[in-house]
Amino acid sequence: MTPIATGGVATAEGSTIELDIGGMTCASCANRVERKLNKLDGVQATVNLATEKAKVTVPSTVSTDDLIQTVEKAGYSATLSEPRTSAPGERTTSSASKSQTQRGSAVGSKQDASPIEQETARFRQRLIVSAWLAIPVIAMAMIPALQFRNWQWLSLTLASPVIVWGALPFHKAAWTNLKHGATTMDTLISMGTLVAFAWSLYALFFGHAGEPGLKHTFTMMASHTDASANIYLEVASGVTLFILAGRYFEKKSKRESGAALRALLDMGAKEVTLLDGGQEIRIPVEQLEVGNTFVVRPGEKIATDGVIVSGSSAIDESMLTGESVPAEVGSGDHVTGATVNTSGRLVVQATRVGADTQLAQMARMVEDAQTGKAQVQRLADRISGVFVPAVIGIALLTLIVWLALGHGFATAMTAAVAILVVACPCALGLATPTALLVGTGRGAQMGVLIKGPEVLESTRGIDTIVLDKTGTVTTGTMALTSVHAAATSSRDEVLAIAGAVESSSEHPIAHAIAQAANAQGLGVHTVTDFRNHEGLGVHAAVDGHDVYVGKESLLNDVGIPLDDELRCAKNDAEQAGKTAVAIAWDGEARGILVIADTVKTTSATAIKQLKELGLNPVLLTGDNRVVAQRIADEVGIADVKADVLPADKVQVIRGLQSRGKTVAMVGDGVNDAPALAQADLGLAMGTGADVAIEAADITLVRGDLSSAVDAVRLSHATLATIKTNLFWAFAYNVAAIPIAALGLLNPMIAGAAMAFSSVFVVGNSLRLRGFTSVNGNIGIHTGRGIDVRRNTSTRTRTDEEEWVK
Repeated sequence: MTPIATGGVATAEGSTIELDIGGMTCASCANRVERKLNKLDGVQATVNLATEKAKVTVPSTVSTDDLIQTVEKAGYSATLSEPRTSAPGERTTSSASKSQTQRGSAVGSKQDASPIEQETARFRQRLIVSAWLAIPVIAMAMIPALQFRNWQWLSLTLASPVIVWGALPFHKAAWTNLKHGATTMDTLISMGTLVAFAWSLYALFFGHAGEPGLKHTFTMMASHTDASANIYLEVASGVTLFILAGRYFEKKSKRESGAALRALLDMGAKEVTLLDGGQEIRIPVEQLEVGNTFVVRPGEKIATDGVIVSGSSAIDESMLTGESVPAEVGSGDHVTGATVNTSGRLVVQATRVGADTQLAQMARMVEDAQTGKAQVQRLADRISGVFVPAVIGIALLTLIVWLALGHGFATAMTAAVAILVVACPCALGLATPTALLVGTGRGAQMGVLIKGPEVLESTRGIDTIVLDKTGTVTTGTMALTSVHAAATSSRDEVLAIAGAVESSSEHPIAHAIAQAANAQGLGVHTVTDFRNHEGLGVHAAVDGHDVYVGKESLLNDVGIPLDDELRCAKNDAEQAGKTAVAIAWDGEARGILVIADTVKTTSATAIKQLKELGLNPVLLTGDNRVVAQRIADEVGIADVKADVLPADKVQVIRGLQSRGKTVAMVGDGVNDAPALAQADLGLAMGTGADVAIEAADITLVRGDLSSAVDAVRLSHATLATIKTNLFWAFAYNVAAIPIAALGLLNPMIAGAAMAFSSVFVVGNSLRLRGFTSVNGNIGIHTGRGIDVRRNTSTRTRTDEEEWVK
């Protein structure tokens, strides 16, 4: 066991930290780092090759220095990941830290490139120089017409810098791992190129290859001619060139695949207008504190999560929900940091800042999902861990067998080098993490936050989806659905007078009636002598008329009966599970107003789509059977579980599971949290309670069921991409190694094929960036990050905006 060092930054019991790991080039590297970290007492580590990060859970007895030293002893570099400073409201304590925060926000700036960008730039430089030098070498070796007298010595001159300097990262990595008794794909690349180079030097200086007039023909297969007359400079330089190209495009593609997370982090406002004693002061958003009041003008981003103190406007929440239509807000409404004020001036009081904001939590959830590992990836990691030593063994065995069969050394060596080059398991190591990286990032853009990679795998077996009614299938708020007027009155008159009376009440039913009257602009009425009849209704004078609004029993108490037509309307409403409110004035019943919890506009379509995905929907509610059945009939659900107490929701889930069902649960309330945790897959509405979101596996930010459809479809698409990637990686290696061993593959072609396999896997994963919502209206991905300006005609671009390059 690795001894525990003293010193360093102490960690809290069971805390989780992130390390940036440098020097990893393949899955074998990630496996080695992970194994070394997990040997520390009480440490649980997951190392992700695609994100180049280690997520480590540590006990209090292990410091950050212990972790860093362990990684360095394994032959790699490690630094503590910097906090996500571009989340809105992050505090800093000095101008230096403020500067660092601002630099961290501008992810794509050229002035302060990230380590990944710097490394990508270095590979690009090596690639360009190597290409200029290697292409003539390859051309001369492949085209006899270009082979002038002593061309081979020019090839040596051009190829040497490529093999020594161009392939230096591979040689250094191979040497570092060799010192620690480990082998990686860099070992295969380094061995293959150096063996080819060494043999070429031998053939040129001590064999017949250096003689003037040498002719060299290019074949797809290994050469079977005089060993001392063959040089492999085109193989060594070509393999180096192709692998450098593959590595460069891998790194570039990995940056693109992480663009969703960087875009999320970069969306927060950089400055805010603070209200201090009536004065407006422009300050960095990092200095904003909970309780501060700040101003948001039209076209500006809201600096942090808060409550509107004064003003009204329409807020573009597309970055948060994916919806293109701005939401109307006013005094008392909650707003989210990084959303955009499209019209009026708002005064907002900060309620959450820094890492507590919704934007920061979204980014953290996405990053956690990208850092973790799915079970299928762990299988690939285990295979790649033994793959490199096995390949080296196969290459040596091939060399011995070819020599034992009496073939020349050149033929045997060429076959062995081809095996070393073609078998590099780059694609195997990238197959799963790149797909997870792109899939979870795309989900975040669409308002689907996936907590971990194992969640994606959980969606495969889901056959039943349990839907909470209130707030999930329905809006969760009362709304006026219809008005039945007596023969002596009009519909508008009934609604106008009822709305005037109910505007003085705080009851949810009263609010629904008053809101409907206001929405239809039915005029202003003078209300006096308002009185509340507890549990029955209200009474007031409206423009001189004596008005009663409430239950039928209230009207009966004052001697005003309903006529047959109004009583029929009332009974029909109640039988449908709705609430009927009677209104009377001047001693006569005038109408019935019907109020109900309304179904969300997207619910029926979403449930149909869930059925098309092979899922059986079940409606779960504490409401009575009549109300539940009405909602179920409206949205097309056949299986209804009504009159279920909050404590019994878990039992319903367990009952379905006991019958062999694999259950997903969608809910939004505090009472849904235990059921969400019990379900095989929990999906929480982002508009619901925090405890429900915490208990769930997936958060649906938009708060409608179409998000659940998107979540399932995206999970299936990501898993399909992973399977395609793994099939390609496994099939490629399984097919290529025997071909190379039989001497049927030129090592340079092997290098090109190996590089292409890695590029193919990453490119296949990047296709997930084009995944679209079932509704087709969540198209906020631009290919360069997230476009928060979409469909906001009043929005103007400000100088403080930074776009992901």
